[in-house]
Amino acid sequence: MKIRTEEERAIMRSRTRRLTSAAAATGLALALVTGCGTDTDDEGLGDATPDATTPEATTEVTEEEMEPPEGMFFGSEVEVGEGSARTFVLLDDDGAPTEVGIRLSEGALEALPDAPEGPPEFWEMELPDEAEDTVFQFVSLDWASHGHEPPGLFDVPHFDIHFYMIEADEVMAIDPEDPEFAEKAENVPEPQYMPQDFITLPGAPVAETAVPAMGVHWIDSEGGLVPGEYEFEVVFINGSWDGEYTFMEPMVTLEFLQSRESFEAEIKQPEAYQRSGYYPTMYSVTFDEATGEHVITLGGMEMREES
Repeated sequence: MKIRTEEERAIMRSRTRRLTSAAAATGLALALVTGCGTDTDDEGLGDATPDATTPEATTEVTEEEMEPPEGMFFGSEVEVGEGSARTFVLLDDDGAPTEVGIRLSEGALEALPDAPEGPPEFWEMELPDEAEDTVFQFVSLDWASHGHEPPGLFDVPHFDIHFYMIEADEVMAIDPEDPEFAEKAENVPEPQYMPQDFITLPGAPVAETAVPAMGVHWIDSEGGLVPGEYEFEVVFINGSWDGEYTFMEPMVTLEFLQSRESFEAEIKQPEAYQRSGYYPTMYSVTFDEATGEHVITLGGMEMREES
């Protein structure tokens, strides 16, 4: 993996938006303005590590059971908590990608960093070379130990997983010090290039909701994201920058991962595509009993041509 300079890491760890009164006026805007950004210190959340209620560890598996499925290839592996996370791609018999994702070991949910007032911990992860036919370039795994604003929406410990369709250096260049920062933020993609029903954050000008080293977040207007009413377990966010659709972002709570329950949903599609490649049509969160890993997947890959 590329070694970041101290300046670059400072930018990545300052993923907080400069909130204005307009942005602060809308609770939902606050939710995503700091989404994947600064944590808030919520009383009662306590330590964000598993406790005695966490399901028992899986029984020992054989080496044969630990073997990855045929056609699965792994990218970079990083230390997370007391375990690890690794990216992967699954290819079909013809060598076409069917899914990409990350796999978190059981230990990755333990002894996670606790930063009630600081920005989240994050891990930049490379995809395997075999994922080159997908539209994704790399993955960023972010850990929000106390969730983020507003209360009643995303204020619980959770992971944000950004699957970027642009290079890491391009993401790093999303910097408020750039004289064209506001102009690039407000240059949203033409409507046909963003997934159906997704909108920029309400309550503030687009430029004021842009996140350094991320971009502009888009939410599902049909997703029922109402503070105090929405029960957050798994949710899907999209992102843009300077006229391009740039990332897909599943968010999943620590509690949901610990439950080992399964989740699957369709990914809403745009009418047209800015770049050719394999795009996912569904996403899922599952637990792999054979390997003892939590799996966040973008699957149902279909080839799309630039249009």
